[in-house]
Amino acid sequence: MQAQTVHWERSDTSRIPFAVYTQADIHKKELERFFYQKHWCYVGLEAEIPEPGDFKRTTIGERSVVMTRSQDGHIHVVENVCAHRGMAFCRERHGNRKELVCPYHQWSYALDGKLQGVPLRRGVRQDGKVNGGMPADFDPKEHGLNALKVATRGGVVFASFDANVEPLEDFMGPTILQYFDRLFNGRKLTLLGYNRQRIPGNWKLMQENIKDPYHPGLLHTWFVTFGLWRADNKSELRMDAHHRHAAMISTRGTGGQAAGDKAQVTQVSSFKENMTLHDPSFLDIVPEPWWNGPTAVMMTLFPSVIFQQQVNSVSTRHIQPDGHGAFDFVWTHFGFENDSSEMRERRLRQANLFGPAGFVSADDGEVIEFSQQAFESKPEHRTLAELGGRDVGETDHMVTETLIRGMYAYWRKVMED
Repeated sequence: MQAQTVHWERSDTSRIPFAVYTQADIHKKELERFFYQKHWCYVGLEAEIPEPGDFKRTTIGERSVVMTRSQDGHIHVVENVCAHRGMAFCRERHGNRKELVCPYHQWSYALDGKLQGVPLRRGVRQDGKVNGGMPADFDPKEHGLNALKVATRGGVVFASFDANVEPLEDFMGPTILQYFDRLFNGRKLTLLGYNRQRIPGNWKLMQENIKDPYHPGLLHTWFVTFGLWRADNKSELRMDAHHRHAAMISTRGTGGQAAGDKAQVTQVSSFKENMTLHDPSFLDIVPEPWWNGPTAVMMTLFPSVIFQQQVNSVSTRHIQPDGHGAFDFVWTHFGFENDSSEMRERRLRQANLFGPAGFVSADDGEVIEFSQQAFESKPEHRTLAELGGRDVGETDHMVTETLIRGMYAYWRKVMED
C-alpha cells in the first residue's frame, strides 16, 4: 500500500501535519526507509554481553534481533526469525548459550547465525529403508539466520539490515561524532541497570522531545528550579549535515535557584523557589575531566537512540516503535570501569531523575501521550515549530525549534523521494 500524500502548509517544515503521527501507511513506510534501509540503528553496549556465549534480545524498528558474542569474542547481530518456519526462536531478554536453538523443530545455529544442525535431515531408517529427510541438494550454508551488518565504536554496538549502508562514522558525521567520542572515548563501560516503559505516542515524538530545548526549562520543575537545564544556561545546538542527528549542549549555572536571571525564571510556573531536597545528595554533582565544559549533552542519533549525559548520569535511550501510536523506550544506565564506588553510587542516584518514574522524565512520557491523543482526534491539523524562525541552522542559544525543523526537512527528503 502506498503511503498517502501528506499536506504541508508551507514549503518549509515549521508546521508539521498531524498526519505524520497518525497514518498507519506512513508508519510502515518510515520503518522501511529509516529502520530497515540506509541507516544504522542502536543495538546495545558491548558491556551487556561481556562473555562468549552472552546474548541480548532487542529490537530494530519492529523487528526482533539478537546481539551475541561468539566464542572468538566477535559481536554478531542476527534476526530473531528461524530460517525453517519463521518462529521468533529467542524469548529471553538476556542469557548465555553455546548455540541458538529454535524450540519448534530444534534447528540449531551458531552464535553468528550459521545453521549447524537440522534434526532428521537424513531421514529415518525404517524397515531397511530411509524415509523422509531434506532434499539431497539442501545446503545448510543457504539457510542460516539473517545476519545484519555490525559496527562498534567506543563500546556501543550498531547494526543495519542494509548491507550497503554507509560507514558508521560517515552516518554520524564529524559534528555528532565529536560529541559521541566525548562520551564514549575508549573507557571500558560498565552496566548499571535498565528502565523500560511503553509510551502511547508516535516514535518520532521522542526524537522531537530531545531535539526540543524550548520545553525543559518550562515543563520540568527539577531542571529549572535546580538550574540543571535552563534557557539562560550557556548552550549550543549542533546538527549533522543532513539535519537528522543533533546535540543539545548546556552548561549548568553555579548556584541552582540562584543561577542566571532570577527575574526570568520566577515567571515560569515550573520554577518552585521554596522547593528543597530532603536528600541533598541528589545534587551531589562532581565535575569530571572528560566533560570539557558542558554539564549536559543530549545527542539524538536518528532514528533509534538518544545518548544522554546529564551531569553525572549517563545512559542510552533506545526507541522501539510498535505501531504508529506507541513505542517502547528502553533506558540503559552505565558507568565506566575506572569509576570509584562513590561515583558509581552518584551515577545510580542521579539516574532517578530519568526513566519511567524519573523526577524529570516522567513529564516527557505524559506530554507525548497527551499529544498523540490530540493528533488522533484531529488528524487534519498541524503542529507549530516556528520558535527562532522558520529556517534550519545551528545556534548558540536554546530559544529555538530549529532541530525539529531540521529533522523534518530530512524526513521529507527521504519519505517524499
